Amino acid sequence: MNYENLFSRIREMALRGTVDDVNRIMDILDRGDLPVSRGVDYYLGLLTSEEGIERLTHYLFEGTRIQRNYCALFFERRNDWDLINRAYGEGRIDYLQAYSR
Repeated sequence: MNYENLFSRIREMALRGTVDDVNRIMDILDRGDLPVSRGVDYYLGLLTSEEGIERLTHYLFEGTRIQRNYCALFFERRNDWDLINRAYGEGRIDYLQAYSR
C-alpha cells in the first residue's frame, strides 16, 4: 500500500470537509490497518468545516465502532464534552472511548 498517496488524499478531503469527503474518510478508516487509522486520526484534526463536523457528529452516533471511536477522539480534542457526554449517555460510545485520553 502506498501510504504517502493515501495520506495525501485523506489530507485533501479533511481540508475540504464536505459530507462526501467525510464519508470517504470514514470508509477508509473502516477498511484500513493501524497505520491508516493513525493517519486518519491525525488528518481529521485538520477538519474545520461546519458541514464536515456535522457529518462527524452523525458518525459519532451512527457509525461503526471504530468510526465512533475516532469521532470521539476528534470531539475530545475540541473539548466538545456536551457531545461526548451525550454519546456516552446514549450508549453510543463506552467509558474508555468517552473519557480516556
